[in-house]
Amino acid sequence: MVRRTIKWLSALLTVTAALVVSSPMVFAAEALPAEEGSWIKVIFAVGAMLGSGLAIGLGAIGAGAGIGNAANGACSAVGRNPGVQGKIMMTMLVGMAMAESIAIYALVVSLVLLYANPYMSFLWG
Repeated sequence: MVRRTIKWLSALLTVTAALVVSSPMVFAAEALPAEEGSWIKVIFAVGAMLGSGLAIGLGAIGAGAGIGNAANGACSAVGRNPGVQGKIMMTMLVGMAMAESIAIYALVVSLVLLYANPYMSFLWG
């Protein structure tokens, strides 16, 4: 019980310290220009950031689940039949590489949303 409380307190202190350290950057930001339609640009930028975060987050979760499933199946197969360990390991590594490529695709989509978004030209063009 005491360890759990200490763990929660240390997590709370870490988050609080991160917020305190990053707050001067927020308050030092310059004000947005008060031109017509500037709120649309802000909403678009926030939407791109949220979409980017969701893309990489869900892609990493999927890749992690796939890699874990491949390792689980390989360990079970080697436990049942240790004689074919080489073939099982080769197949497992290929499957893990395929699952990891999904995370790389998610990273590419996330970076495109942030830095090379094709729809930005409609707002800033």
